[in-house]
Amino acid sequence: MRSNRGVVWLALVFLVGFSVSARGHEDPMAHLSHAEQLLVQGDEAFQSRNYTQAGEIYKLSAQQAEEEEHQHVLVEALAQVARSYLITDRKEEGRTWLERAEKAASPSVPLGWSRYLGVRGRFEWQDEDLEKATATFTEMYNYCLEHELHSRAVDAAHMVAITAPPEKQIVWASKGIWAAEKGDVEEWLGPLWNNLGWTYEDLGRHEESLDALLKAREYHWKLGGEMNKLIADWSVGHAYRMIGEHQAAAQWIRPVLAWSERLYDIEPSPEAAEWIGHSCRELGELALQRGEQQEALEYFRRAREKLEEAGMAEWDADGFDEFSQQIEKIISEFPEQ
Repeated sequence: MRSNRGVVWLALVFLVGFSVSARGHEDPMAHLSHAEQLLVQGDEAFQSRNYTQAGEIYKLSAQQAEEEEHQHVLVEALAQVARSYLITDRKEEGRTWLERAEKAASPSVPLGWSRYLGVRGRFEWQDEDLEKATATFTEMYNYCLEHELHSRAVDAAHMVAITAPPEKQIVWASKGIWAAEKGDVEEWLGPLWNNLGWTYEDLGRHEESLDALLKAREYHWKLGGEMNKLIADWSVGHAYRMIGEHQAAAQWIRPVLAWSERLYDIEPSPEAAEWIGHSCRELGELALQRGEQQEALEYFRRAREKLEEAGMAEWDADGFDEFSQQIEKIISEFPEQ
């Protein structure tokens, strides 16, 4: 599969969004200009993963901001149009909008400049220029702390923890957690602890990984949606397996499998199929540890079926091939299975 960190990070990371107050209370959007309202609406669409729709709203926001001579909104909207293209694999189209944002951006306008840096860094990341991306996100982190933009400082630290060399990732994950706690940006603490947990996993520090993933689960269960909670539980089960506590691992993973199956029964989807697959794979690994090759093979075959349904052969061809080879190896070693 995708590296474990990749699976869980992509599934759990989210943006801080906006919401409209309930009927009967003052609308917090009422005092905003038209350009600002459009920017908020674009952020809401982006947070909901409606990236194409978000890009169109951001374009309208940029156009309106030019008419209103609203500088920070103009820069933010232009940058987010670029990001909407980037996240939908239209990087070169997005680069044109990023260049427009760069021309309009100024360090004297904190909201615009910080948003521009965040998008520029993501382009550098996707260009695989990790050194440059790390420098950009480091600049963004320091700038946002200076201007008390705590949520954006957290985002910057979170990204450095992804782009920096492994020896610096733990430091930056910890900085992100510190900034989130200082700025009372609690909604970021689940993804940040999650990222730290998978960094420890990459470094083979499995006890520390478990501790961090348990902390991440706390916040995902407090603030996250159903899929956040499900993935957080799966992560804890995986971490228990990695430290050799197989009974505890099974006690976490079996309910996650049942949970994923319920979601799939309600509405079959690639996402639900993926987590059925990951859960079956974990249970197969546990069966192998017990020497139960037949049981392991049954879990692995179902895992491969569901991961193929989820599109893993496209989004992680190498991982899917590796898993398939693992299954074939078991069959060759135990042909009676």
